[in-house]
Amino acid sequence: MTNNRRMFMKKAAMAGIAGLTAAKATASSNTRPEEANPVMISLARPKVLFFDVNETLLDLTAMKKHVGDVLDGREDLLPLWFTTMLQYSLVTTAGRQYEHFGFIGAAALQMVAANNGISISQKSARETIAESMSALPAHPEVKAALSQLKGDGYKLVSFTNSSNAGVKKQFEFAGLLDFFEDRLSVEDIGKFKPFADTYDWAARKMGVAPADSMLIAAHCSAWLGHFGPVGGQLLLADPGSSHSRLRRFLK
Repeated sequence: MTNNRRMFMKKAAMAGIAGLTAAKATASSNTRPEEANPVMISLARPKVLFFDVNETLLDLTAMKKHVGDVLDGREDLLPLWFTTMLQYSLVTTAGRQYEHFGFIGAAALQMVAANNGISISQKSARETIAESMSALPAHPEVKAALSQLKGDGYKLVSFTNSSNAGVKKQFEFAGLLDFFEDRLSVEDIGKFKPFADTYDWAARKMGVAPADSMLIAAHCSAWLGHFGPVGGQLLLADPGSSHSRLRRFLK
């Protein structure tokens, strides 16, 4: 997984050097995720590069350990917690409501814990999510890749489901503030990714058409809505994953 992560960010940086002229998906149904190259869809040079934050830029290892400790060491419950959090963020947006992403993560943590005989108070759950999400390091290859892209003249913009204050704290801790021309949060539109409205809003904020942007993301929950009749481009890590296979089925 580490090798695949490094190859992913290396490809992102090389996209700047090559002008997005040579990258192509190379995964097959027999390719193992850790051996696969990232998927790049569309080869036109984008005017804006939107970066997903959590997992794409930031290493979630410490967060997973912290959350696992609160779940009495049941790290096997982490995937369930993560998918529950994403499920309820989608349900919230579908119901035309909005809630702080960290609060949704905390509520999902309480749900998973309760269903497995573990008691966690709302206060403890919210503190766990806030503390674990604010102290995440960047993946080791991220800064070099961002420097290369920035040096090649790309406009780099982060785009996250986390709050404005939350991502600022994350970037301060990880040392990423100076790499990005802007930081966008769905907090300002009140709809979570991957709803298409969020990407249209982000493109408008940056003054570009969706088709003139690229989203760089490491997981499916960030990118599905980025595609539409005039959707933007995508650089996606781990093309051997089920997320990438879903993308191919949706073509």
